[in-house]
Amino acid sequence: MKVKVNNKTKHYRTVSYDRRKNEVCLIDQKLLPFKFEIFHAKNYEETADAIKNMTVRGAPAIAATAVFGLIQGITDYRGSDINEFSLHVEKVFKCLASARPTAVDPVNAMKIVLERMKQGKTIKEMKNFALAAANEFVDLSVEQCAQIGKHGAKLIHNGMRILTHCNAGWLACVDIGTATAPLYEAKSKGINFTVFCDETRPRLQGASLTAWELAQAKIPHFVIADNAAGYLMSKGEIDMVIVGSDRVIAKTGEVINKIGTYTKAVLAKQHGIPFYVAIPWSSIDWERGSALEVEIEERDESEVLGAWGMPVNVSGFSGIESADVIYVRTANPTSHAKNPGFDITPPEFVTGIITPAGIIEPRKIQTLRGKIKAAPVSYIQNP
Repeated sequence: MKVKVNNKTKHYRTVSYDRRKNEVCLIDQKLLPFKFEIFHAKNYEETADAIKNMTVRGAPAIAATAVFGLIQGITDYRGSDINEFSLHVEKVFKCLASARPTAVDPVNAMKIVLERMKQGKTIKEMKNFALAAANEFVDLSVEQCAQIGKHGAKLIHNGMRILTHCNAGWLACVDIGTATAPLYEAKSKGINFTVFCDETRPRLQGASLTAWELAQAKIPHFVIADNAAGYLMSKGEIDMVIVGSDRVIAKTGEVINKIGTYTKAVLAKQHGIPFYVAIPWSSIDWERGSALEVEIEERDESEVLGAWGMPVNVSGFSGIESADVIYVRTANPTSHAKNPGFDITPPEFVTGIITPAGIIEPRKIQTLRGKIKAAPVSYIQNP
């Protein structure tokens, strides 16, 4: 997407890889919307830390980050023993896979790279096959987001008011986005609509990231408190909900996404409002029999007990380029907090899953297995 920084507009991808320096380059999302900076992870451990601390976040984006982190680790190996190399690669894989355990995309993505790597007969050949697979995965991820946009845009009509939750935009992907892809496509077609961005406590990805993206794209929007959505629905002021997902269970159609998604799905069902989930193929879990088998990440209580922001004067944002993002405690000083990062939405609350192949009923996702053709690499293992 194009970003205006210091009065200059330039195209950026959320995640990229500098082969010469063996660095993973990430838009630092912890600093947005106040500062736009690129973080350079110099080794796979730093890349894993960037996933853990949410320098980069969003399932497709951390998938791309993980595959490039895997390439970092593979590249770092300088020995000539294939068995030792295999053990090293396994260590790198486990480090990156454990960074955000609820999302399935990083594991799916890295398995694709490792499968392609097996075609090599020497360590050098393995490294080359791995790099090619990583680049193909990332480019294909962008292509799939574009297809999601084309299918989802058909749902958007003039005058619609659309609710989003968390950030499933281009910042959460490599480019374009999942839940925002239909918005950008509809905007390009001249369709006029308004977006309500759930603030999405506790990390405020809706207020900080989705709102920033929409402002860059000049799409009309309002940030709303998480608890305001039900009231607006009851007043007839929301026509549709579109969210992303960190994992969809193919066998059941259950959706695992940012905490608060389930609440919005229940409210939408109560008020007869369509609720859509937009995903690339890498977000599908083909193996689990139930969402209850998935580890739901419990994040640090500090996220609930306070907030990050930047001091500004009452007249606006003057002077923020020299200011620092700070953490402010908002809760009672002696209290503790529970902080699950995700929740589970049953399929009966989901109107449809917007995929690169079209809009599919959640319980029919499993029927796609073995049918998805995503050349030159496949997202389906052992169909």
